[in-house]
Formats: sequence, structure tokens, C-alpha cells
Amino acid sequence: MASDLEQLCSHINEKIGNIKRTLSLRNCGQEPSLKTILNKIGDEIIVVNELLNKLELEIQYQEQTNSSLKELFESLEEDYKDVEHLKENIPPHLPQVTVTQNFVNGSDLDPEEPVKAEEPAPTKKPPKEQRSIKEMPFITSDEFNGIPAYMKSRLTYCHINDVIKEINKAVVSKYKILHQPKKSMSSVARNLYHRFIDEETKETKGHYFVVEADIKEFTTLKVDKRFHGILNILRHCRRLSEVRGKGLTRYVIT
Repeated sequence: MASDLEQLCSHINEKIGNIKRTLSLRNCGQEPSLKTILNKIGDEIIVVNELLNKLELEIQYQEQTNSSLKELFESLEEDYKDVEHLKENIPPHLPQVTVTQNFVNGSDLDPEEPVKAEEPAPTKKPPKEQRSIKEMPFITSDEFNGIPAYMKSRLTYCHINDVIKEINKAVVSKYKILHQPKKSMSSVARNLYHRFIDEETKETKGHYFVVEADIKEFTTLKVDKRFHGILNILRHCRRLSEVRGKGLTRYVIT
């Protein structure tokens, strides 16, 4: 009972103290000397409140920027991994890029130094014009994606282009012998030359072609079921056509 009275008295005294402080502050606000000070304090409170609002907006902006930077970092990290994967898995049939020495040394030239005119090199007799040999273009990724699944089976993009590379090797080797002067031929090349001539037909005249014997002669490819499956794909992609006759199948580069 006594404790309850003590708590009630304490509560009443606290209320009385609050009323006294409120009255004293009210009296201070009515005094002219203090009224200007209170007005300045009120103005400063408004300014501080505006600054806090601006700070809150800036914090929100920085949080959004931070989130965007995190997403950008994750995207760049994925791109970097993709580039590293491509770098480590460059298809072997792609041409190698070489930088010429003139281009490398070009940046070392002094722009203020006068360029000396080079003396013209002595004229040489132009070499004999070499015949160009038609080669089969590689399969593009879009063409590979358009090949029916039953034809591709487990074959990959690189598998098909590796075979194209070997077929081109056989074509070039064969027609280098055909374009070679007979007087400079070895006995082996002469025998191959006569075989090549015997295998030609009216349908292959003016076209480049090989037969299975050429694949075995000039490449390391195995002429098996997998090889013939890739030939079907190359026919589907219009890289070659077949001409049959005299017990031979001629694969013509189209």
C-alpha cells in the first residue's frame, strides 16, 4: 500500500515538474530578448531538417548506385569467364592473326624526324602465276545449329570443321601434283598424276574433287562410318556433291 502511494506521489510530482517547465518556457517565449533567439533556433532547426532530408535522398541514391555496380560487376565477371573459356578453346581451324613488323615499329618513329626516302629495290622478274586451288569453306555456327539432330548425333562444331580442314589438305595436295610440270615429277607423283587423270569424268571437268583414295593418301582421317556421316552433313550444308561412276564416288567441292 505504501509503495503504491509513493509511486502515485512520484508520478504527480513528475507531472507538476513538467507543467512548471512548460510554463517557464512559455514565459521565456514571451520575453522580447529571448523571442529573437528562439526564432533563430527555430529557423536553424528547419535548415537542419532540410539537410537531413537531402542526406536521406543521397543515401538512397548511393544505395541504388551500389546495387547497380554490384550487378555490373557480376555481369563483367561472367563476361570475363566467357572470354577466358573462348581463349582456352579457340577452334584450331581459325586463321592465326599476325602483326607485321612495319606496324609494330611504326609507333617508334619520331614524328619530328624527317622521313628518309627509301631507294627502290631492284626489279625482279615476276614469278609465274600460280593457279588457285578451290577449298571448302568451314561450317558456320548458324549452319551447325541448323543441321538436324539425327545427322549430328554426338558430332560437334569442331569435329566437322576438322574434317573440312583435312579434306582441303587432300584437295590442295592432289591439285598441286596436277598443276606441277611433268618433267619435275617423281615416280610416285607421276603415278598419282595418272590416277587422277583416269578418275576424271565429264561431270567433274572444271571442278575440284577427291576420292577416298586421296583422303587415305594425303590425310590421317579414317574412312569409316563416322567419316561418311560427316560427308552427309557437308552435302546437307552444300559444301560438296557426289559424282558416281566407274566404281568410284567423287566428292566435288561446290
